[in-house]
Amino acid sequence: MHYLSVENLSKQHAENILFRDLSLGLEKGDKIALVARNGAGKSTLMRIVAGIEEADEGQISVRDGLRLALLPQEPDFFEDQTIRELINGHNNSLLSVIKAYTAAMEKHAENHNKETELQLAEATSKMDLLQAWDYERRLSALLQRFNISDLDQNVVSLSGGQKKRLSLALTLLDNPDVLLLDEPTNHLDIDMIEWLEKHLSQSAVTFIMVTHDRYFLDRVCNQILALNRGSLQRYSGNYSRFLEQRVIREEVLKTEVDKARKLMKKELDWIQRMPKARTTKSKARIDSFEQTKDKAYSLPSEKELKLRISHSRIGGKILEMSKVTKSYGDKLMVSDFTYTFKKGDRIGIVGQNGIGKSTFLNLITGKVIPERGEVSPGETIKFGYYRQEGLNARDDQRVLDVVTEIAEFFHVSKSVTLTASQFLHHFLFDAEMQNQTVSTLSGGEKRRLYLLTILIQNPNFLILDEPTNDLDIVTLSKLEEFLSDYTGCLLLVSHDRYFLDHTIDQLFVFEGKGQINHFPGNYSIYRESKIKQGQLEKSTESVAKMKSQVAKTEKPLPTKKKLTYAELKEYDAIEMEIGELEEEKKTLEEKLNSGELAFTELQEVSGRMAAIIDTIENKMLRWIELEDLK
Repeated sequence: MHYLSVENLSKQHAENILFRDLSLGLEKGDKIALVARNGAGKSTLMRIVAGIEEADEGQISVRDGLRLALLPQEPDFFEDQTIRELINGHNNSLLSVIKAYTAAMEKHAENHNKETELQLAEATSKMDLLQAWDYERRLSALLQRFNISDLDQNVVSLSGGQKKRLSLALTLLDNPDVLLLDEPTNHLDIDMIEWLEKHLSQSAVTFIMVTHDRYFLDRVCNQILALNRGSLQRYSGNYSRFLEQRVIREEVLKTEVDKARKLMKKELDWIQRMPKARTTKSKARIDSFEQTKDKAYSLPSEKELKLRISHSRIGGKILEMSKVTKSYGDKLMVSDFTYTFKKGDRIGIVGQNGIGKSTFLNLITGKVIPERGEVSPGETIKFGYYRQEGLNARDDQRVLDVVTEIAEFFHVSKSVTLTASQFLHHFLFDAEMQNQTVSTLSGGEKRRLYLLTILIQNPNFLILDEPTNDLDIVTLSKLEEFLSDYTGCLLLVSHDRYFLDHTIDQLFVFEGKGQINHFPGNYSIYRESKIKQGQLEKSTESVAKMKSQVAKTEKPLPTKKKLTYAELKEYDAIEMEIGELEEEKKTLEEKLNSGELAFTELQEVSGRMAAIIDTIENKMLRWIELEDLK
């Protein structure tokens, strides 16, 4: 089913042309990711499609009755409201329909006549149109899912992560036909991202999404729209497939451009030698030359962001934390934490929002004093602290001035010194952008400028608190390259699982109530270990339950002194096999309960379910037999 069409859309900000003659179509079930560099116009395009901003040219055709909802990159709430007032105001039209339906029901119950019957039918039709029947249930479920409990709390007191969760809950509550999601994973913790990932991938929702989260892109999207130099290219498949297709397309284009340049050189010689009198045939050849010339220059060289910054010398002692404890009121943030940082430590920090990660970073940098314990940095340690709050600069300040306030010259290495302007150019801020004010930059460009102001201080202990928010994928890739070469200490807080996997080799896992566990490995290894641990716990519970049941009906098995080598191997493997079977059983149960299976699929799933149950019972009996032989 066709949902909407965008035809010949153009938009320009001041002298900057974002896109021209841009067209796209959206069908029911499309799960589209819009990818581009920062400042290319992604958020502007989303606002235009949502009807919030107008295009300079072009038109958007939307199917009658189609409901769209935009999740903005940064929530814009009236902060003097409570959460309850915000929810009621956000859904004012929907609540009015529910109230009108309730009133029509009561009126019809009191007085059965044609007028009240028509009023009830009209109210029922509006309830159907807005899918308002289960509003209360959906509201309750979403608030619980997003951990929003105190509805009388003022919006102004909410953290960035809490505002993002509230904004996301309100967007999903609308139950729209099309979701427009602008950086939906920003400020969310990993547990919430994984829930949203599962929700979007398993539901039939249609969406266009802007995100830098590459695992999210891979697991959720079925199409990629690449906005490049003001035009769109469409690719089928997820993000990994897009990268493969883009390389092929660029190679083909490069071959065509090379041929066009060779032909252009030949034709240019002819044009310079040709007589002044021009025949119809020669004019056609000149027109063909102009087309060849356009093709030859259709592949401009791409600017490349290069992060190559040296850091100051680091001594023997780096940072020691001994039995550090910090709380706010009754909430324990860090409890009795001890760790000695070593040269080259690359540590990621993960945990739910509000659990103490930022407090921990402030303890390290001395911005917060511990209640107990000691934080002792080495004499040579120079912190570079990239804060989640972002750039602290006036909107009317020029980009160049933001940098020269820190220093006019920067030492990239012992032999290379750059001026502030050269350094900015190094970070893709050309001469024109350097003279722009901060207010004209996109969210991602402000983040890139902020990152520059941290790195130019040459820190040897780099702390990055959610650095991936609003940065485009190109910048993230270059930042990953920089961090892989960085030899100082790195402490990274991030919800971006791909970024964590490619930059750190150990984790501090914040479990709550001040507990911080050290895990040797990246995020994917940690996640896999948690899944296996959960499977083992489930299988152990199942085995204990089955053992209890069997003990009531079976006679004790004869014992022997010890297991054979083969039996020991079987015993070690059987618990994991049971856990895996239990997970498959759970997945099949969800499919059976979904009500979406065709008859043949229902038969297949039911048959597999019966086979799994039999296998689990047999393996449990065997495990019990081996357990009793130990």
